[in-house]
Amino acid sequence: MALTAEDIVNKRFQSTKFREGYDQDEVDDFLDEVVVEMRRVLAENDFLSQKLAASEARIAELQRSGGSASYVGVSPLPTAGGDFAESENANNLLQLARRLHEEHVREGIQKRDELIGEGHAQAARIVQEAENEHSQVKQRLSAERQSIEGEIERLRDFEREYRASLKAFISQQVQGLDSPSLPTSRSEGA
Repeated sequence: MALTAEDIVNKRFQSTKFREGYDQDEVDDFLDEVVVEMRRVLAENDFLSQKLAASEARIAELQRSGGSASYVGVSPLPTAGGDFAESENANNLLQLARRLHEEHVREGIQKRDELIGEGHAQAARIVQEAENEHSQVKQRLSAERQSIEGEIERLRDFEREYRASLKAFISQQVQGLDSPSLPTSRSEGA
């Protein structure tokens, strides 16, 4: 299926979850440029096709009329075999017109292919840059996640140690309360 300007205008890209990736405005601007250029190339191609059709119609007309000399203002060559010279002159003009037409069509096709190739290359570069940036962000977030998980584990260890220490302290205090206290010598001497 051939790519049309409308295909480019209607193309939508999926955005990423974290709003990272390509700059949508930049991609849209580029696609607008591609559409403008593609429409210009298609218009040029249509123009050249119409020109070719007109040239072929004129060639057919000249061939039917026996190579009249009115084509592109060319006057017949003054020779003894006047009809032969006119016919040959017309044929030469027709061949020149065909060559020029083929050259213009070839140049148009080459330009179109170059523009499409440049568009594909730029699109691939933008996608690659977006993928690279996505990969970098993903790696950074993964490193941050590992760091946070390590901090959480450190805090859990601290909590376990603190609870064990607090439990031991409370146990000591309870044992101190449960043991009978001995009267001190001061209270006896008073």
